[in-house]
Parts: sequence; C-alpha cells; structure tokens
Amino acid sequence: MDRIYNSLVRGQNVLFEGACGTGKTLSALVPALEVAREQDKTVVITTNVHQQMRQFVAEARAITREESIRAVVFKGKSSMCHIDVGYEECQALRDNTRALVEAESDHAQLEQRQRDLLAESQAGSESAADARAAVMDELENLEEQIDDLEEANVCDHYRNNLLDTEATDEFFGWLFEDVRTPDEIYEYADQRELCGYELLKEGLEGVDLVVCNYHHLLDPMIREQFFRWLGRDPDDVIAVFDEAHNVEDAARDHASRECSERTFDSALDELAETEDPRTDDAANVLEAFRDALVETYEDSFGFGQRESVGDNWEDVPISNENRRDDLTLAFLQAYSGQGIEGDLEAARKLGQHLDEKYEEAYREGETATRTECQTLEAAAFVAAWMDEGTDQGLYPVVSVRRDAGTDEVYGQAELYSCLPRHVTGQLFEAVSGTVLMSATIQPFEVTENVLGLEECVTMAYGLQFPEDRRRTYAVETPALFASARDDPDVQAAVEEAIYDAVRMTPGNTLAFFPNYGEAARYAERLESRTDATVYLDEPGVGAEELRQQFVADEHAVCCTSLWGTLAEGVSFDGDDAHTVLVVGVPYPHLDDRAEAVQEAYDVAFEGTDTGWRYAVEIPTVRKTRQALGRVIRSPEDVGVRALLDRRYSRRAKSDLGTYSVNGTFPHEEREELLDLDPEKLKFAMMNFYGDHDRYAGEPPAP
Repeated sequence: MDRIYNSLVRGQNVLFEGACGTGKTLSALVPALEVAREQDKTVVITTNVHQQMRQFVAEARAITREESIRAVVFKGKSSMCHIDVGYEECQALRDNTRALVEAESDHAQLEQRQRDLLAESQAGSESAADARAAVMDELENLEEQIDDLEEANVCDHYRNNLLDTEATDEFFGWLFEDVRTPDEIYEYADQRELCGYELLKEGLEGVDLVVCNYHHLLDPMIREQFFRWLGRDPDDVIAVFDEAHNVEDAARDHASRECSERTFDSALDELAETEDPRTDDAANVLEAFRDALVETYEDSFGFGQRESVGDNWEDVPISNENRRDDLTLAFLQAYSGQGIEGDLEAARKLGQHLDEKYEEAYREGETATRTECQTLEAAAFVAAWMDEGTDQGLYPVVSVRRDAGTDEVYGQAELYSCLPRHVTGQLFEAVSGTVLMSATIQPFEVTENVLGLEECVTMAYGLQFPEDRRRTYAVETPALFASARDDPDVQAAVEEAIYDAVRMTPGNTLAFFPNYGEAARYAERLESRTDATVYLDEPGVGAEELRQQFVADEHAVCCTSLWGTLAEGVSFDGDDAHTVLVVGVPYPHLDDRAEAVQEAYDVAFEGTDTGWRYAVEIPTVRKTRQALGRVIRSPEDVGVRALLDRRYSRRAKSDLGTYSVNGTFPHEEREELLDLDPEKLKFAMMNFYGDHDRYAGEPPAP
C-alpha cells in the first residue's frame, strides 16, 4: 500500500500483480482514496467482470463503515431507463421536459406579477395598469408555448426530478447513506416515478469513489461526458482497473468502427424521400460503396459457402499485399461521378441537416421516437474508411451474417483497431495516476508497450498461502498441437491423465480445454470410464446454473473451454473444487484479425517475433494462469493444479525449442511447476491428498 500511495502522490502509473484472493482491491483502493482525499481528487475503479462489480460494492461498503466517503456505483443508461428509450431520444426528451418546466415556472412568476400590478392599478397607479397589460401579453404567449410543449414528447420521470425537490433531496440522502447498487437505485426511483439515472449523474459531482464499467473510461466520447458529470478534469481522477489483463482487448473494441449494409440501405431510402440539391451526390457515393460491399462478400463465397453463413458475424478475406483491400478497390471501380471527396462532403452536410430536422421534429412532438440519421452515419464511416483505412494499426474487415428472421445474408464493413494504445495511451497520460491490477499482468514491459504506459512502478506478489497446501504439476503428456488432436495415441494418453486426476481427487475437478469441441470430446470419453459425474459446459448453456450443480456435487468433473465464462471471475472456494486441469496450450483460433494484430505489433514494437509473443503466446499463458487461479482461494484450501502438455515442462524446453511455453510463466510460478511423467500423476496426487488427510476412507488404488 505504501508503494502504491507514494507512486500515486508522484502521479505515476502502477502495474500491480497479485494472486487471486490476496486482497488486491483493498490494497489499491485504500492508498488511492488517501491520495484523493489529500489532493481533492476522485477515484474511479472499473472492471469488465460482472462478479467483480459485486465485489467492489462489498469493498466500498466496508470502507464507508470506517471512513466518511461518498461512493457511487454507476451503470449505463440502457440498463436504468424506466421507459426504455435510446440515448438520442433521451436527450431530446430531457430538453423538451426542461423547457416545459421552465415555461411553467416563468408562467407562475408572471401570474404573480400581474396580480401585484392589478392591485397597484386598482389603487390608482396608471403606470401599473400599463405594465400589467404588457405582462398579460407575455402570459398569453407563454400559455401558447406551454400548450405546444405539453403536446410534444416529455419524460414524466425526469419531470418529477425537476419539480419534486423534496423527493430528490430524499433520494440523495438515501443514496449516500450506503453504497447503493444500480438495481437498488432503479427500484427506488421506479417506486417514486423518478429518473434514477439522471439523479445518479447529478450525484456523481464531487464524489470520492465511483465504481463503473471499463467503457466509461475506455470509450473516448463517453469518457468526456463522464468526467463532466464528475465535475472533474482528467488530471483530477485516479483510475483503477481491475482484471487489467483484459484492458487490451476492451480498448481495441472501443477503438473499432463498423457500418452495416442495412445502414447503407436505410440511408439510400432516406435520401430517396429527401428533396435537396445535395441528394443525388450523396446517394451516388453511398450507393457505390454499398454495391461494392455486396460485390466484395459475394465474390468471396466459394461453392456452398453462401448457404452455410450463420447468425453470427463471419469475416471474409479482403486484404491484399502492397495495395488497398478488395472493398476499396471495388468501390473505386464502382464509383463514377465528380469526385468521391466532394460527394462525401455533400452527404455529410445533408446528413447533418437531416439530423437537425429529426431532432426538431421529436422535440415538437411530431414523431414519437427520435430518428437516427442514417445518411450521416454512413457518410462519416465511408470518409473514415477512405482516409484512415491504410493507417498503421487499422485493419479493414468485411463480415457477413444471416438474418434469422428473413434468412437474408448481409454484410458490414469495419475498421478494426489493432493497437489499443491509441485509446489507452491518451487516457493514461491525461489522468492523475493509474493502478492496473490483475492476477496475470506480467510481463510488465509487454503491458507497458501494448497499452502505451510510461513511468510505471511495478510490483508482483505471488500466492501468499502456505505452499505445502498446494501442488502445481507440468504433466508431460504429448503436446496437444492442433495437428495432433485427432491422433488416437495422443487422445488415449491425455484421457488417461485426466482420468487419473479425476479419480485421485477427493472431490470435484475442473478441466479446461482449448475449445468447447475438445471439452466435449474428453467429456464423452470420461463418461464411459469414471464414476464421477461429468458436467459439460457448452455454448448456450447457462454457466452459473451449471456451476451451481457442479459445486453441489461431491465427486464430479466439469469440462469446459478455457475461453469460456468459467475460466475467469468465477470462484470455486473451499470444497467447490480441489483439482484444476488445463489440457493443452489453449491458443485461440488465429483468424485474419489476429494475424493483423500480430503484424501491427511487429511493426509497432520492432521485432519479427514480437507480434506472436505479444498478441498470442502471452495472452494465452495469462488465460491459463487465470484458470489455475480458480481453486486455492484461501489459506485453508488444499488443491492440485495440473498442466497437461509437455510444452509446460522445464526439462522438455531444450527438445521443444520455440514451442515450449515454460519460459513465458513468471519466475516464481515456474519455480513451483513440478515436471511429472504422466504415469506418476496418480501416485503424486494420492500422496499429496493423503498427506493432507483429504480422503474420507481409503484412498483410491493407483
């Protein structure tokens, strides 16, 4: 805590790795809040893991029991709106509602003024009579304005916020009595017909601590508003990121932009109904891009591929060596006119004009919903595609999917951002200080490079629980390369090691595989051999329901993908599970986007192998370490963690060369890894659990 405190006082960034269950949150929050108190700043702690949000609330409540701080849990509008409208509609509703309330207030004041003037004129004042006549004219105009506003769209919940000051004062008193969850705030406001989201925004100003999601800091547009609601400049904010190994992917998503074929179709329909001298130019350029998009993905289909397109987005290859992508080339071929740049400028200006008209119509109550201008959105995207599509770190992508309702195939274009530091670098430079914490954030220099961090203070604390209560094995089963997964001998060897581990575990076993397919393969093989209950986690299966069934069992194995929801942010405490297995080195599927990220990293970080190491190997080993951290969550827990693949083994490093991943683990974790022949795993586990008296009776025969 002292090191974090001193670092934040100096305005530095902190990379903080601590094993699961070792108190990282409090270790970061306490010094951050102390610095914030001394320097009049606000601490913002963020996560992208739902369960961690609940943990933050618990930690914040514990702190408020000891220290007088104001803490708020903030969530996006979409989950807190009582009438379920979008952002643009909400903005227009609030403007209308505020205008109506102000007009009614002005009317009340003028009404009082005319009554006062009436009394003065009845007392003989001629000037008062003249003044009253002018006020009466104003009142008449104001009443007409109020009639118009009452016919327009307003939000009754927000209107109550503005009118019922007693209710809003009670809300803020209730809000700061404790740390309230978004669900509690929604329920409180709903019962009183208030807008809890708008009240929460007002309540943010000047608070000491905010708990929120990543996107409030990583999305540049939302971040600007968020700081304004806080009443803080960026350098008045101390940012704390939990599960910070996820910031890289989250920032990449927030920096990417996409536009679908449906948006272009809507824009063209919108233009067909618009009478304006700029309409033809705008339609000309947008139709050319839309046709090029369709032509590009249709040309990419081989025999039978179009029929196999599913409900989820699937990328189609469009990149080329040393020239623009297929979509851009098709667009340049399809376009004919006076110039793309001029047509796009006409489309953007016309789009802005239409957007202002939609806004006005909604405010006036002429439309029930606030129309989004599709021309403006499509024109802005095409301009970005042409201007920025060749920038370093941006990767043009075309994807297709099938509409489940109409069965039609349609596409979208996307500018995929490969370099997250384009987003995070600006943020970390702007705020007062940052703490990025995770159980798996090493190697620190890689995190610094990828996220654009400077002047970092680094600290790492391994598992502080007694070492004799755990064993971590690198079991030398055959390397489960993708090319070897269908090899019967490899499958038999892997199955035998899993079977031994499950059989020798006095309780439940978690088994993580490179993907759901491999999990299903070995779950099926185990079912015919083991007396343990076999649970299979599959896409579409409720993970929490499955977890509850699994932990309620006394002798079971749960087979799942390492890239699923059970590998991170989910605890298996005490007897929930004793053994965790990671089978194979679970590299993700390497599609064109992953290749683009590798190439971008190679260029950005000046190394021919940097892309693979930064973008694939290190994230995969971090994910593996996260999975190992699902068990042994307290000093009392006893458990075995086993990595089933000889690529984890230290003594196999020289044989495997660059295929070995042993060196990618942090030094202290490598030291704990015990290399083990597969046939010795059952004896090692029997001795370990037997020494800790974990078997209810006689241990299983090895």
